[in-house]
Amino acid sequence: MITRMSRRTGAALAAITAVVGASLLASPAAAADGTDFYVPKPNHGAVEQIADLTSDGDKADADLIRAMVDTPQAVWFEGGTPKQVEQDVRKTVARAEAKKAVPVLVVYNIPYRDCSQFSAGGATGTDEYLAWVDGFAAGIGDAEVIVILEPDGLGIIPWYTTINGDLEWCQPAGGDATLAAARFTELNAAVDRIKEQPNAAVYLDGTHSGWLGVGDLSDRLIKAGVERADGFFVNVSNYQEQRKLEKYGTWTSLCLYLAEQRDWWNVAWCGSQYFPANPADFDTWVLTDQQYVQQYADAGLAFPTAAEATHFVVDTSRNGLGPWTPPADHPPGDPQDWCNPPDRGLGLRPTSVTSSPIIDAYLWVKIPGESDGECTRWAPGGGIDPVRGHADPPAGQWFPEMALELARLAQPPLE
Repeated sequence: MITRMSRRTGAALAAITAVVGASLLASPAAAADGTDFYVPKPNHGAVEQIADLTSDGDKADADLIRAMVDTPQAVWFEGGTPKQVEQDVRKTVARAEAKKAVPVLVVYNIPYRDCSQFSAGGATGTDEYLAWVDGFAAGIGDAEVIVILEPDGLGIIPWYTTINGDLEWCQPAGGDATLAAARFTELNAAVDRIKEQPNAAVYLDGTHSGWLGVGDLSDRLIKAGVERADGFFVNVSNYQEQRKLEKYGTWTSLCLYLAEQRDWWNVAWCGSQYFPANPADFDTWVLTDQQYVQQYADAGLAFPTAAEATHFVVDTSRNGLGPWTPPADHPPGDPQDWCNPPDRGLGLRPTSVTSSPIIDAYLWVKIPGESDGECTRWAPGGGIDPVRGHADPPAGQWFPEMALELARLAQPPLE
């Protein structure tokens, strides 16, 4: 499985090290190299872009795109029959094994995927979905793999009532609360079926530091069966700051442990990026660190060791410069800051050598260079992205303009 080592002996998130306690973040000796992750075949659009740049004499940019697609990235499985997905997974696993590498496989076929928005699709119901998951799992066999189980699967739940009693915005026509219950049935069963494969590590949706609060996320993770998974993932297809993501994931792990160890604990009490911290002011996030110190003391509970804590992985594919800030004078409407934002950069390279022993890996899950969707932001109906001045490609298609931005602005820079 993934080597659970930190970047250096004793390394940890700086503020948490001092405040939240050495037991959770104490690190064994660092792994020198970590896991070799699989590099899949590039998007055909990337190959065309490299050829076009080379033909135009722009060798420097061509080399940047080539370096980007030569970096380990995930392989997404989004549909087909159970037999087809079994064959496709088996082929991917075989290619990875031939390279002595570990593939990252994304399961993205749940009913009401993305609430039928930019990435609409998915199975038509629970039985169809779980039959498809059976095919996916059969394709893994005994290979060593990392499975990212349903991006947005816990962030966007149809007809779901939150821990705070609020009915969420995703309310597809003809549905009701049975769709929310079905989502948890589907995810629990998917965890169990994929974990039957002896060397599969499975991670559930953990949204990101600009989305769900820690308590709400922890509640959903528990309902989805996180205790039987290997952990959760954060920031898939998003751009949040690395330092915030690592805090957010650590707090979620602490919240989950409190709920596991104290049956009277209500995860709604867990500190988060929204309280007592101010999400917009990172200097205040130490207040949430301090709250966990007090909450653990009040519960008579020691901080978990890395072996006891729930682990997580981080999608660093596009967060090198953090999130995009829309112009302050933009017209009324949703700026869709998650959708093909301009002037973003690639983030940390995929590795299992991380800053904390509860972070199993930094991964490139979202394929950098592929469009997030046909963004129209505050100008719906026109088909034009008002920030870029033209229509964006549909979700999943290659976006040469954005690809070059990501490669040129990478942090750390591409070599």
